[in-house]
Amino acid sequence: MPAPRLIVVHRRDCALCEEMLAELDKLGRSIALPPVDVVDVDADPLLRRRHGLDVPVLLVDGTVVCRHRLDPGELARALRPPPGAGG
Repeated sequence: MPAPRLIVVHRRDCALCEEMLAELDKLGRSIALPPVDVVDVDADPLLRRRHGLDVPVLLVDGTVVCRHRLDPGELARALRPPPGAGG
């Protein structure tokens, strides 16, 4: 089973975006996290239409896990293998 893909949709000069990235970095030092890709919402018209000013957004395999603030519990649930996945 491939590792989950984590994406943070962010915007330049966004304090909440920087805060979420810092919290993910800190969390990644205490638990194993897959690499986090950072995508600029303003560089992609589809992302801009979907998320607009509603950033940062943390996606796991394309599914929104949290917006604005990191929710470590929700992220842990999203990263948990499904029952019967043998993980």
